[in-house]
Amino acid sequence: MEGASQNPIPIAILLTLGVIFLYLHFTNGSGLMRLLLAGVLALSAVILLLPSFRPDLPDFMESLPKIQLGLDLQGGTHLLLEVKLPAAVSNALRRRADDLNRALAQNKLAPAVVAQNPDGSVTVTLKNADERSAFLDLVDKSFSDLVLSSNPSSGAGPSFKLDFQQREAIQITNSAMDQALTTIRNRIDQLGVRETSVQREGASDILVQLPGIQDPERAKELIGRTAVLEFKLIDDKSPLGDAIKSGPPPGDEILHGPIQAGGAESYLVETPVLMTGDSVTDARVRPGSSLEGPYVEVRLDSRGAETFASITGNNVGRRLAIILDDTVYSAPVIKEPIPGGDVQITGNFSFEDAHELAIVLRSGALPAPVEIIEERTVGPSLGRDSIRQGELSFVVGAVAVLLFMAIYYNGAGLLADFGLTLNILLLVCVMAALQATLTLPGIAGIVLTLGMSVDANVLVNERMREELRGGKSPREAVKLAYERAWSAIRDSNISTFVAGLILFQFGTGPVKGFAVTLCVGVLTGVFSCFVVTRAWYDHKIAKRRLATISV
Repeated sequence: MEGASQNPIPIAILLTLGVIFLYLHFTNGSGLMRLLLAGVLALSAVILLLPSFRPDLPDFMESLPKIQLGLDLQGGTHLLLEVKLPAAVSNALRRRADDLNRALAQNKLAPAVVAQNPDGSVTVTLKNADERSAFLDLVDKSFSDLVLSSNPSSGAGPSFKLDFQQREAIQITNSAMDQALTTIRNRIDQLGVRETSVQREGASDILVQLPGIQDPERAKELIGRTAVLEFKLIDDKSPLGDAIKSGPPPGDEILHGPIQAGGAESYLVETPVLMTGDSVTDARVRPGSSLEGPYVEVRLDSRGAETFASITGNNVGRRLAIILDDTVYSAPVIKEPIPGGDVQITGNFSFEDAHELAIVLRSGALPAPVEIIEERTVGPSLGRDSIRQGELSFVVGAVAVLLFMAIYYNGAGLLADFGLTLNILLLVCVMAALQATLTLPGIAGIVLTLGMSVDANVLVNERMREELRGGKSPREAVKLAYERAWSAIRDSNISTFVAGLILFQFGTGPVKGFAVTLCVGVLTGVFSCFVVTRAWYDHKIAKRRLATISV
């Protein structure tokens, strides 16, 4: 049921007919009118279900909703992803250190040397010991989310270790999980896969189910890309060869371009991030030259456009590295300020690579790396076997129940069979109208609903037998049977419905599918097997034709 979309027209039709029926029922309206409405309900349900079982329908019926088959019925891919939350905190801390360095420059202080430690913390070393007090005042005033601790200094100035306050770190991890869920959902939506399931599992895991996808490699690559877009300056003053041999100078890092036939080109890049991809509003593939191939055109929002114009205006003549996930895709020379917020990312892409790059940029960056810790692929043959077994269990159970009711309760049993059939029809129709996903646990929920509905009819029919044995007239027996059975039917169905809500709230995956089917089945069961069957007796009573009851 996760991720199911809704079509309001079928739902409105079913609700309208149901409300009219209930109104007539509780106001003692015409039994014949209620029977006619029951027939219209059944006919509407059949029409709404046609697209789910007959693919060769006229074009005007294509807009009707269909029941979607879950992963266990049609096959597909099951992935369990782990979000590296410590990396999210480390990345956020590094960005905060860059903010601190920019604040130092704005306050006429010398920029500090920033280095990330293996444990994720950040070390900031001042270049001038005389600026220690001004530095501490700035941190205390504008960076209250950080915790400073003294660090042994190997440079000219004092050194400090930066960490987040504990409450800030917790907030960052929570936000990282929310952002990861949203980003992965956005990326999967652009794959065009229907009825996917993306939900949180535990503290740091995300469960992804992709029905119908048998080759998961493309989906895995698209889902797992961090897609952190950064803009940094190339260090043209320091020799790249020396940096490769003896390590980059302080404030620099060595990054590489995409791996190609001749290897990957290396770049000496200044560490400070001038701008990130948070300002990206759109990314589209554009055809390029025959030599370079297609490129990705990125559009920035107004804030990003202003920042990018300032970056290019202040660094004319220098090379600007466009970096995605620590890979330098292009490093063009800034020839003039670039206003307007349009950025081009080139890199000898194929059309498929450029298309996937545009998708991850549009959907946003993951806040931290994602690792696939569990992967299962369900083949379509297994799905077909599951469908056959599920259909067989349902048909056998339904036929056995219908025969039992007809044999044991005679005419009243046949009336109960009509209510049971209408119940299953309405249940499946509501699931189609909600475009819910049908799974094996969902089929189990339908079978359980059938049993619950039988229980309601058994209570009514047994009460009716008792009243007739006690000498009551058929009219009085019907009235008392429905009234006295109602309290037991109401209490059992309410408790079942509440249990279904709890399963839906705290369950995951298949448990939620079972819970949805159970809750919907409780509502349709009470309506069709208690309210609708009563309409037949009310009609016979109104026409003074209820001389005997076959029960």
